[in-house]
Amino acid sequence: MKKYILGLFAVAVVASCASRQEKAMKSADKEFILKAANDNFAKKRWKNALALYDRLANLVAGTDDFPNVGFNTAYANYYDKSYKLAGHQFKNFAVNFPKDPRAEEAAYMSALCYYEGSMDYNLDQSSTELALNELQDFLNNYPNSERAKNINQLIEELSYKLEFKAYENARQYFKMGQYKAANVALENVLEDFPSTKLRPKIYDYIMKARYELAMNSVYDLKDERIESALTYTKVVEKELPNTEYSKTAADMRSKLEKEKTNFVVVKKQTEARIAALTAKQKKEAAKMAEKNKTDQQIKDQISNEKKAMQMQRDSAALQTPPPAATFKIKR
Repeated sequence: MKKYILGLFAVAVVASCASRQEKAMKSADKEFILKAANDNFAKKRWKNALALYDRLANLVAGTDDFPNVGFNTAYANYYDKSYKLAGHQFKNFAVNFPKDPRAEEAAYMSALCYYEGSMDYNLDQSSTELALNELQDFLNNYPNSERAKNINQLIEELSYKLEFKAYENARQYFKMGQYKAANVALENVLEDFPSTKLRPKIYDYIMKARYELAMNSVYDLKDERIESALTYTKVVEKELPNTEYSKTAADMRSKLEKEKTNFVVVKKQTEARIAALTAKQKKEAAKMAEKNKTDQQIKDQISNEKKAMQMQRDSAALQTPPPAATFKIKR
C-alpha cells in the first residue's frame, strides 16, 4: 500500500512539473519563466531548463538577469554533453563580462568543453588542436589561476593523443612492410614531438625498419643500409641501456655484422665477375672492331678497283675515233 501511495505521489509530481513546464513555455511572464527555468536547473532537468532559458534570451536582454541566464545556459548545455555549444557560450560570457566574478570560471569551462570535444586518437584531430589552443589561451590569460595545474594536465593529455596518433600512423608503414616510409615517418614523430614519452618505442621501430632494409636490400644500397642499421643499434644501446630494446639492438648488431662480412665476400666475387665480364666484352669488342676494319678495307679495295676499271673504260671511249662513213654501191 505504501509503495502504491508513493507511486501515485511520484506520478502527481511528474504531472505537476510537466504542467508547470507547459505553462512556462506558453507564458509571457519573465519572472515566472525565469523561476521555472532556475528550478529545472537546480533539479538537473537540463533539457527543460534549456528550453526555458532559450525563451528568456530576448526577455532578459539588457537586464541584470542576462548574465546569469547565459551562464546557466552554458552549464546546462555542458551537463547535457553539448560541449561545442557550451564552450562557445562560456567563451562569450568570459569575453562579454570580463569583470564578472565568474569570468575566470567561464574561461576555464570553455577550455574544458573544447577538451571534452576532442575526438579519439584514430579520428580527425582538428578538435584536439583547437582544444590545445583554448587551454593555452586560458593559461596566457590567467597565469596565476589555481586551475592552471589542471589545465597543464589536460594539455599534456591532449598532446600525448597527437603524439600517439602520429606514432600509430608511422607504425602502420612498418606493419605493411614499407620500411623506408616507416623510418622517415618515425623520425618525423621524434622531430615534431622531441619530448614524447613514446621515444623508446620509436627508437625500437626505427632500428627494426633499418635492419629490415639492410637485410633485404638491393645490391647497390646494401653497404649504405648495413652501416645505417649498425649505427642505429649503437644509438639505441646508448639511449636505452639495460632495457629490452638494448638487448634487441645487440642481437641485431651481431646479425648485421655477419651480414656485412658475408656481403664483403659476395661483393668481391661480384666485382671479380664484373671485371672478368668487362675484360671479355672489351676483347670481343676489339675483335669485332678489327673484323669490321678488315671488312671495310676489303670493301674499300673492291670499290676502288671498280672505280679504276670504270675510269679506264671511260678513258678508252674518249680516245677511240668514231668509225668512217660507209656507202652502199647500187647494182
